[in-house]
Amino acid sequence: MGESLKYVFGPVPSRRLGRSLGVNPIPFKTCNYSCVYCQLGKAINFTNERKRFFPPEEMAEEIISVCLKKMGKIDFITFVGEGEPTLYNGLFIVTETVKKSCSLPLAIITNGALFYKKNVREYVFLFDVVLSKIDVPSESLFRKINRPHRDIHWTDVLSGLFKLREEFEGNLWIETMLVKGLNDDERVLKEIRKILDELNPDKRFVSIPTRPPAEKWVQIPDPEVLFKAFKILNAIPIYEVEYGEFDLKGFNTPEDAVLTLIRRHPLRKDEVALILSKWGYEKSVDNFIDTLLSRKKIKLKTHMGYTYLLPEEARI
Repeated sequence: MGESLKYVFGPVPSRRLGRSLGVNPIPFKTCNYSCVYCQLGKAINFTNERKRFFPPEEMAEEIISVCLKKMGKIDFITFVGEGEPTLYNGLFIVTETVKKSCSLPLAIITNGALFYKKNVREYVFLFDVVLSKIDVPSESLFRKINRPHRDIHWTDVLSGLFKLREEFEGNLWIETMLVKGLNDDERVLKEIRKILDELNPDKRFVSIPTRPPAEKWVQIPDPEVLFKAFKILNAIPIYEVEYGEFDLKGFNTPEDAVLTLIRRHPLRKDEVALILSKWGYEKSVDNFIDTLLSRKKIKLKTHMGYTYLLPEEARI
């Protein structure tokens, strides 16, 4: 299927960004949050130190190469990957280089924790969309839900988002992830709404953990609570399970494709079956999964009635 890709994956279907060509600028589960609902599990490299994990020139070259091949319809090139992308301190170099050669819009999905630092805000100035999060209105809930690094405080996070809003010329989108019994009661939702109204993002979304969460006890709020929540927050609900096709260019085998994708985007069993059918894989999806399980490459988790494939090293 061609040369294997190191940083770029997809395009993958995104509920917010359409067909998204993903870019991973960070090692697996390197993050300054360890959110209870994270689809990739608990943070493995729990850090607040920004590093140049990969050569920015090499990453930019791969993105441009894929972009110029015009791999079907792509709505965004999205920096998201396997952890918090703003911990990669080569981000501006990559985006500056890519912008010169590729006309596709750039998006970044970030927890927004470091925007109180001016140089981190400057990392994202070349993006067309910054998609960040506000899950809580207070430090106490911040510690319960997002479980940040000890050096990160909610007042700083909020301050950084408001500064970014003043300086950033692109679109700022904010998402709120709801967890039953933590941030879904009316009082908390109204406090979040007040923050959102003051920040005035270009779009606001409210979502639920549709993929297996880091903590088994995490539950989705009741339907009537969800209906009330998106009205209180005046936000676009994205509660549905995602559907769509994954682009398989850049992968040499179906195993390579599945093992690469689940490090950034846990896959349902039906999605794996679709990938195998597109590849012309002759054996059953169960046979394929059993082989990966026997080689300790994956683990299975059931969530919302679906079976998901996750990397073996995921801490879920």
